[in-house]
Amino acid sequence: METRSDARRSHQATDQPRHRQAVKEPGIWRGVLSGMFTTVLVGLLLILGAVVVVPKMLGGAGLTVLSSSMEPTYSPGDMVISVPQDSYAVGDVVTFQPVSGDPTLITHRIVAHRTGDTAISYVTRGDANGNNDNPIVGGQIMGKVIYHVPYVGHVSLAVGEHRNLLIGAAATGLFGYAIYAIASGLIQDRRRKQAEKS
Repeated sequence: METRSDARRSHQATDQPRHRQAVKEPGIWRGVLSGMFTTVLVGLLLILGAVVVVPKMLGGAGLTVLSSSMEPTYSPGDMVISVPQDSYAVGDVVTFQPVSGDPTLITHRIVAHRTGDTAISYVTRGDANGNNDNPIVGGQIMGKVIYHVPYVGHVSLAVGEHRNLLIGAAATGLFGYAIYAIASGLIQDRRRKQAEKS
């Protein structure tokens, strides 16, 4: 025989799992969105670190490839990280000033070197080019390309001089998200404990 109070208890018992299921679903989506957001922010910081922070630490620079003279090695829109070296060898890809004192920079491969009376001169050529460039001396070489990041140069050209602002915004976003994630985790734990008590 079922009494009125028993009927209420049975309704409460059947309602509880439904309520718990409704609480879990937003948590799953929140977790997925949270993971995606974290991945994007961390990826952005890693890329910015690779093209801005690391080159500065090594005394070099990140430079955007503008022409197709080094294809297939580097394509327009890639960013090359060029760092000064004590010496350069045949096969090294270097960034240099074709005319001393001119701010124009070219990134080509050293295909030969010649030892003269006063200095060593280097002959360079783009991987996609058929002709050698005019010989250069060590003083014209800015550095050797130690790595490159594909496609990032397009973003760098679009952002222009505001790269540091972008780094700051990404770092602030990641820090803000970390605070949000910690706070929401604490709130969720508190709600779970309260639900277990009741």
